[in-house]
Amino acid sequence: MKSNRAAALPHRIIESNDLAQVWQDKQTGEYSLHANQSFQPNQVITRFKAGAILSKPTYLTVQTGTSTHITLSPTFLQYANHSCAPNTFFDTALFEFIALKKIEPGDELTFFYPSTEWNMQQPFSCHCQQKGCLGSINGAAHLPPAVLERYRLTQFIAEQVSQQSSLTA
Repeated sequence: MKSNRAAALPHRIIESNDLAQVWQDKQTGEYSLHANQSFQPNQVITRFKAGAILSKPTYLTVQTGTSTHITLSPTFLQYANHSCAPNTFFDTALFEFIALKKIEPGDELTFFYPSTEWNMQQPFSCHCQQKGCLGSINGAAHLPPAVLERYRLTQFIAEQVSQQSSLTA
């Protein structure tokens, strides 16, 4: 028999480990990743590796080169959702998942999708409700450099921005 507390939660816990839990919203079916412990700014939450290397993006990959896209291992990291005010970052040069802000247990772990994606496979309208929400998310190639300066970017995306800036200068 389920406890009343579990029945009252708006989500199901799909997966749990020392670092995080994967939640599934009972109404929408959407997944999210939530901290199981506190993290300080710039703290490495976990190291990751490429589960697979693909030449074309999917909605579950992270871009590491012009035609290089990786799936994340450990796989629970794929449930980190987008936010225009992210609290984490995927460093694809060092293969580290890093806290950008203080994170408390239960906080959703989010990252800025254009920080890893030049042209997204599946653009979408953002409803993160954060101050400065960009609305339309379709990759770093579609954002002005002044907007991208507010975010930590992967080495690959920073290089793409630099190349694009030098072409338009």
